[in-house]
Amino acid sequence: MKTISQVSSITGVSKRTLQYYDKIGLLSPCEYTKSGYRLYGEKELKKLQIIMLFKELQFPLKSIRLMINNESFDFDKALNSQIELLKLKEERLKKIISLAENLKEKGVNIMDFGAFDNKKIEEYKKRAKASFGNTKEYKEYEEKSKNREKESETDLSIKLMGIFAKIGKIKNEDYKSDNAIKLIEELKGFINDNYYTCSNDMLLSLGQMYLSDEFKQNIDKSGGEGTAEFTNKAIRFYCGKE
Repeated sequence: MKTISQVSSITGVSKRTLQYYDKIGLLSPCEYTKSGYRLYGEKELKKLQIIMLFKELQFPLKSIRLMINNESFDFDKALNSQIELLKLKEERLKKIISLAENLKEKGVNIMDFGAFDNKKIEEYKKRAKASFGNTKEYKEYEEKSKNREKESETDLSIKLMGIFAKIGKIKNEDYKSDNAIKLIEELKGFINDNYYTCSNDMLLSLGQMYLSDEFKQNIDKSGGEGTAEFTNKAIRFYCGKE
């Protein structure tokens, strides 16, 4: 386990940024100390590496959150993309170093601007964005959120957690109850209105995702222990899978 200070030191990501990632549900710690300090494990560090990759590819944070929380997200593909991008940057850097050495040796009369050509890297970024951002939900989410401010995105996250808080209040009831169905409909409607079209298949995927550590922790923090599991069961019933 590593503290937030240790993670910041290792990765170069500021503590304030890591706290913000936790707040918006992008990267949550695996657990907290008794004093409330964030702790991160190997899984969280790997996820942070992918987040840093997509930031390098100039994806906005709200898009990164959608992609890495998608069950179909391919981490191997993301890693290969990171390697390819670094190779392109390495190639460009070598050209700049070579130009600098020639300038030092032969003087400033050398007219070579090719070393500063960034077209390959920019073209690669465009291809990578197209590759990772080609899902219908991603495109719809990007369209709905393109003009939203960070504060608005945070407000939506708080409102979403508010729905889970309401679900938590009935988690001791039958997940097939009318109250449960009403709140699942509210959850689905909220996603439809603010993120992307939430079909029953997508809702089922989200329900399963809510059981993963980082989501379960946040949801249970909002509604109490067992809220994430109750939500998944209610979603499955709502979608006719029971």
